[in-house]
Amino acid sequence: MDAPEQARRLSELYDGVLGGGRSPGVPRPLVAESWQRSLAALVDPELDAPPVVVSGDELDALRADHPLHAVLPVLRQTLTTIADEASHIMIVTDARGLILWREGAADVRRQADRIALSEGAIWSEDAIGTNGMGTALAADQPVQIHSAEHLVRRIHAWTCAAAPVHDPDTGKLIGAVDVSGPLRTVHPAMMALVTAAAKLAEGQLRVRMAAADEVLRARNMRHLIALGDAPGALLTPTGRVLAVQPLAWLPDRLDVPAGADRIDLGDGREAVVEPLDEGYLLRIPGTARRRRTSLRLQLLGSRPPVAVVGGREISLTLRRAEVLALLLLHPAGLTGEQLMLQLYGDEGNPATVRAEMHRLRNLLGGGVLDTKPYRILAEVSGDVTDVQAAVRRGDLPRALDLYAGPLLVRSDAPALRAVRDELDATLRRAVLDSGDPELLWRYADTSVGAEDLEIFEMLARALPADDHRRAAVAARIHRLAEQFT
Repeated sequence: MDAPEQARRLSELYDGVLGGGRSPGVPRPLVAESWQRSLAALVDPELDAPPVVVSGDELDALRADHPLHAVLPVLRQTLTTIADEASHIMIVTDARGLILWREGAADVRRQADRIALSEGAIWSEDAIGTNGMGTALAADQPVQIHSAEHLVRRIHAWTCAAAPVHDPDTGKLIGAVDVSGPLRTVHPAMMALVTAAAKLAEGQLRVRMAAADEVLRARNMRHLIALGDAPGALLTPTGRVLAVQPLAWLPDRLDVPAGADRIDLGDGREAVVEPLDEGYLLRIPGTARRRRTSLRLQLLGSRPPVAVVGGREISLTLRRAEVLALLLLHPAGLTGEQLMLQLYGDEGNPATVRAEMHRLRNLLGGGVLDTKPYRILAEVSGDVTDVQAAVRRGDLPRALDLYAGPLLVRSDAPALRAVRDELDATLRRAVLDSGDPELLWRYADTSVGAEDLEIFEMLARALPADDHRRAAVAARIHRLAEQFT
C-alpha cells in the first residue's frame, strides 16, 4: 500500500474510533494502547500544539548537562545527512520527551515550527498524545507512527520513527532519537535507521563509561589495596562494582541508598560503605587490615630520583625511577607488555622489564611490589601525583609547594614524556589564568618558569607599581626577549 492510500485508510480508522461512528477496523495494539494513555492524560485530539516550555539559557544548560550531548556528533553523522537528503529532520529528546536538538532540511524545519516540533517543546504522550518520540519513551521500544496514528489531528500530515536510548550504567531511559518528516517522505528504512542510531549512541556511551571507570579505578585503587587481605570492593557512585577482592564474591551492582553507611549484601552479610571523592569503598567489618609498608617517590625536578621505603631512603637509577613512576600513575597495575610499551614503545623487550622488576623487588624489599599484574602493594605516595591532585582541586599554592620541576627530566619513556608535558602545561596554564602576582612569582622561581617570557610579562602587569620585584622582572623580560630576537 502506498503512503497516500495508507494515510487515507488510517484517517477513516481514526474518525471511526475517536468519532464514535462505524469503524472500518481497529488500530495497531501499540497505537491503541498509546491512544488510551494519551486520552487518560486528557490530551485533546484537536490540540493546536504542545507548549514551548524551555528556551534560552535554560535550554543551553540542559543540553550541556545531558549525557547524549557527548554522542551528538555520532548521531549527526548517522542521521542528519540522510535526514537532510530525504527531507526529514533529526530530533534528540531527553527522557521527558523535551526536544533538545533538532537538525535537518531547512524547509522541513520551517514546516515543523508550525506545530512546535522544535527545540524546547515537550513531545511526551501526556503533552501531545501519540507520536514517535513520546510513544517510544512510553513503550520503551522503537516505534513508527504514521499520519492518523497520531492522536492529535494537526500532526496527521507527518510521519515519524523513534527509538529510546538507555544509560549503559543504570539501564534507565535517558532520551530518544527520532526522524520525522511530511507524509510524502515516508520510507520503510526509517525504523531500522533510528534503531541503529540509538544502539550506536548507547555503544558510544558504553565506551565513555569504560574510560571513566578506568580513571576512577586508578584514582581509588589504593583504598582497596589498603585493606590488605580483607575482603572489599570499589563501587561507582551508582553502585556498580569496579574492583573486588577476593574475586567474584559480589554481584555486578549493589544498591547504595543515599547517606547509607552500611548495606545488606543479600546473603546474610552486612558491609560497611565508606564514601570516597568519587564512588565508595565497601568492606566487611571485623576483618583485620594488614599493616602495609609505606613508599614515597620523589621524581620531580633535577635532583636524583629517590624512593623512601618505611623511612629508608633509596637512590634510584633512571630506569628504575621510570618503572616506579609508571606504577605510581597506574595504581591498578600494568601487565608486562603494557609496562614495556610505556617504557620503550614498540622497540621494547618483555625480558628487560622482567629483569628490571626482579632487581627492583630485591632493592625495595618485600611487601612493596607485586607481579601479576605489576603494581605497587605498599601504601604509596609521590610528588608528581600530589601535584596533579592539587591542580585538579584548584589548590595552586599547594601545587607550587610540591612542584620541584618537570617529571624525570632525563626520561625518554613515551608515557612519561606525555605525563611530564601535560603536568607542566596544566600547572602553567592554571597559574597564568589565576593572574595572582604571588603565584606567578612563585612559578617564575621554578626551573621552567625562570625561562618563560609570558610568565614574566604577566608578572609585569600584575605587580603593584611600588613592588620592589618589578626591577628584577623587567631585567628578566629584557634578557628573555633578547634570546628570541
